[in-house]
Amino acid sequence: MATKVPWNRPRTAPIVLVSGSESVTAERAIRSLRRDARALYPDLEYTTLDAVEYSPGSLLSLAGPSLFGEPRYIEVTSVEHCSDEFLEDALRYVVSSADDVTVVLRHGGGNRGKKLLDTIRKLDTAVEIECSAITRDQDKQGFVLAEFDAAGRRIHPQALRKLVDAFSGDLPELASACQQLIADVAEDVTESDVETYFGSRVEATAFTVAAAAIAGRTGEALVTLRHALSTGASPVPIVAAFAMKVRLMAKVAGVRGGGAQLAKLIGAAPWQINQARTEAQGWSQAQILEALTTIAETDAAVKGAERDPIYAVERMVRCIAQRESILHV
Repeated sequence: MATKVPWNRPRTAPIVLVSGSESVTAERAIRSLRRDARALYPDLEYTTLDAVEYSPGSLLSLAGPSLFGEPRYIEVTSVEHCSDEFLEDALRYVVSSADDVTVVLRHGGGNRGKKLLDTIRKLDTAVEIECSAITRDQDKQGFVLAEFDAAGRRIHPQALRKLVDAFSGDLPELASACQQLIADVAEDVTESDVETYFGSRVEATAFTVAAAAIAGRTGEALVTLRHALSTGASPVPIVAAFAMKVRLMAKVAGVRGGGAQLAKLIGAAPWQINQARTEAQGWSQAQILEALTTIAETDAAVKGAERDPIYAVERMVRCIAQRESILHV
């Protein structure tokens, strides 16, 4: 069976399958493999193939026996959209791959090429690098830490949270933000550095809007909301941020136990548990239930149940900040 490894700990093999829909982490993994191969073999013969615009026989020719046995490295892109000719050649090659050749196949997801993937996954000589979509904040924090670790740098915990909150909806932008901080900040990256470079983005994040509303700061929440919307934020993820925060408040309200203990039980980070407990102070169970109802109604509104999604979000912010039910508005 193929050995499975995460994207931030890639491992080479005669056949390497880079699978999953997350293009950012896939690019990181492939770049790392390429860099390591070139460091080991300075005269490495390196070739790329497009599985869509594929000339029959190309893979077999490039990976075939070499007169001098020099190492070769072949990257194949767009396997999820591959031609029938590529699929035929690849299936033929992977079951009898050469030890002095590394073939890296990038498959972005879907059913196309499933027979090839199934075949590779049964091979002891293969490695699969999994690059699944990164959606949870915890995984995004792991991505940021991996970016800083790869550069031999550190980011403070509070700066990490603020950076992930600011770019929670866009992994490529989060990756770019990491690289900018790594390039421009000489020491460990602090919360102040994140504020300096991405202050307007941090202030306009959906989670900042939600935090202000939950704390009862109506004016601040509405101003931040309007700024977020004016800079391109969508109503849907804003409502999702409110839902995430208030649901966690409902889970921790009145429950005893340490942050680490509850984190394992609930499936959130300890700092998120502690933050939710702080935010839930002064909220009754009835108010939290009304807030969840308001959020559910707003979620439907921004997804087509009402004509004006922006008005629906503003209404939700007012209701949450003033701890009123949407049914009473």
